[in-house]
Amino acid sequence: MSFASSKLTAQGQISVPAQVRRKLGLAPGSVLEWEEDGERVVVRRAGRHSSEEIHAALFPKGAPHKSLSELKAGLRRAAVNRHARR
Repeated sequence: MSFASSKLTAQGQISVPAQVRRKLGLAPGSVLEWEEDGERVVVRRAGRHSSEEIHAALFPKGAPHKSLSELKAGLRRAAVNRHARR
């Protein structure tokens, strides 16, 4: 059972109904993802990833282990390099 509908324009555009925009938290510039699911197409707001998902994508074999002093030294080097006069 659908709770909202849209009409496709000649240019292939649709308007997202207000109740759907509110439910998904959409605003101008929001990106939507379209995914096939058998005979259905699922539309959802893009870009909602947890930090755990991002970490797993960046480090599929696990993150390299560093001590707190090594992490602080790395941040210090990055700040110095970024703000050093050239």
